[in-house]
Amino acid sequence: MSEVYDRNNGFKEAICVEAERIYDSCTDRDCITDLLVNISPGYSVDPNAVIVKSKCVKISDVCINVEPVPFNSGFFTVDMTYVFDITLETYEKPCGLATEVKGTASFSKKVILYGSEGSTKTFTSDHVKPSQTEDGCCNIISLPKASVQVVAPIVLESKLVDPNIGCGSTLCDICEQADNRNEPICCRPPKPKCIFVTIGVFSIVQLTRPVSVMIPAYDFCIPEKECAGVSNDTPCEIFDKISFPTNEFFPPSLESNGNESGGGCGCGCGCGC
Repeated sequence: MSEVYDRNNGFKEAICVEAERIYDSCTDRDCITDLLVNISPGYSVDPNAVIVKSKCVKISDVCINVEPVPFNSGFFTVDMTYVFDITLETYEKPCGLATEVKGTASFSKKVILYGSEGSTKTFTSDHVKPSQTEDGCCNIISLPKASVQVVAPIVLESKLVDPNIGCGSTLCDICEQADNRNEPICCRPPKPKCIFVTIGVFSIVQLTRPVSVMIPAYDFCIPEKECAGVSNDTPCEIFDKISFPTNEFFPPSLESNGNESGGGCGCGCGCGC
């Protein structure tokens, strides 16, 4: 490769690097309504509870599976299953003592994206299993890499459903099916109440492949920051170096916090909303 030097921007040479190229991507917002919360072991819904509030929700895992779309070369389905960890509080009466309840919920969705075509096997020294499959003719299909980015989910609504009152709704039917005890009907104790939540999720889904691209090189990345060692300062000397927490004494106003443009707190875990 020939070297070129530009006095204006310091460009020295063109080099070839391997990078993950994004072939297709999409943004999505999912409003997942009436999602049944599976109560975790060690917790139960108070039979006298009449109010439920969400305390915290987070996505603990996203299971992803990529499959080629038949008769549409270059396109792939991305199947995703979100797993939510949910913490709620139930109350027997307004302004009463809260009882914490933890549980999980899951939601599956599918999108179709363009991931280009490839039929090569790639082996590397780290022994990672190649991402590939075979079609009906034993042809190798190289699968693109799928990635999902999500922000903290938001609980939009929480519901308590009592299947014992015979409300005749779809949620009651789901709650009764979740109670899979095998005792005879005449001997069964009252069925436990169920909690349903509505969750909002913002996500970005991408399909990428490793490609070799040529980029301009300016110089090596030499760190400009020195590694900080253990300080010999006394606790009071360290305290003196901390900036005065003005915002803690004078909280920012609505305008300065950026909420007028839709920013600010997303009410996720640890948000303090």
